[in-house]
Amino acid sequence: MSGALIAAIFWALAATVTALLPMRHQMVPGVALLLAAPVLVFWLGLTHGWIASLLALLAFVSMFRNPLLYFFRRMTGRAAPVPSELERRE
Repeated sequence: MSGALIAAIFWALAATVTALLPMRHQMVPGVALLLAAPVLVFWLGLTHGWIASLLALLAFVSMFRNPLLYFFRRMTGRAAPVPSELERRE
């Protein structure tokens, strides 16, 4: 088993554990996973070919669809609602 595949397995497990956390505790590990994913997808592509890279990219987009939609809406200037669990309460 290659290093890229082992890293992808650990990334998927970390993403699953992060998803089980309460929303307010998901931010820091979620951002780290979000930033690590493109590097991991590229590494998988170099090691195992473009099909593995495409499958990893589809899995990444599936798991992070809401944060990616949020960032896409922010970049295009549209309203990006924040989940009620993350709103600041005074």
